[in-house]
Amino acid sequence: MGKDAGQVPAALEMFNKASEILGYDLLDVCVNGPKEKLDSTVIGQPAIYVASMAAVEALRADSKGQAIIDSVDVTCGLSLGEYTALAFAGVFSFEDGLKLVKLRGEAMQAAADSTQGGMASVIGLDSEKVQALCDAANEGLNEDEKVQIANYLCTGNYVVSGGIKGVQAVEAKAKSFKVRMVVRLAVAGAFHTQLMGSAVPKLEAALAATTFNAPRIPVISNVDAKPHCDPSVLKGILSKQVISPVQWETTLKTILGKGLQNGYELGPGKVIAGLVKRIDKSASIENISV
Repeated sequence: MGKDAGQVPAALEMFNKASEILGYDLLDVCVNGPKEKLDSTVIGQPAIYVASMAAVEALRADSKGQAIIDSVDVTCGLSLGEYTALAFAGVFSFEDGLKLVKLRGEAMQAAADSTQGGMASVIGLDSEKVQALCDAANEGLNEDEKVQIANYLCTGNYVVSGGIKGVQAVEAKAKSFKVRMVVRLAVAGAFHTQLMGSAVPKLEAALAATTFNAPRIPVISNVDAKPHCDPSVLKGILSKQVISPVQWETTLKTILGKGLQNGYELGPGKVIAGLVKRIDKSASIENISV
């Protein structure tokens, strides 16, 4: 992430501002690692947010970039990416967004440290069968050990999250449910479940103290896959987001159903483009990164 930021002055300026806010050289960590640092929630979340916002500046620097930015009429972001989408839509400044993301990462890390949780991708089943797998895995487990679907990505690709014992049970029972593959994710804890509950009050306080504007374009929420404009509603949704399943599949189907003509994935990697193509192979989506 960020390896080409030096070629875009506005992107480099963002990384410099981020380093002042965070208290360490974010660009150096993004480019040089070590990987263990970037995998941590506390550093990984600010890194992804800044790299994604820097990608907006990389797009803007292109000869047709500003016209593309002006043409965008809806935006959304997967989990943490919702903060990028909100900043892009003018709900809050880059700096305020980074401060929120920094606190979000710290609060989620603290919640993860106080619980025994994890996440895993389940590949090859529809959502009903993944739910049945979770139900089977949860038999005999305590509430804080159980798993649930946390990320509805697309048919055949769902992420389960919860207690370690529940994740292990999913892995053990996967073959009997004819799962193609289960991949344990390199995350600190059980994100988008009630095990993140202790992070909510800290995030609520930070959101309450941050100025939110009405978005200039609709931003589709992860929590209910609907656009919202009221700043107070947006704050409430963001506080719920860390404990709520991500309704990404519904979000993408809604956008595609409305006749998406051109889409742009901002930030490192092409995961979102891949998910879009899984739903509609003919969809046009381009990755922009620095």
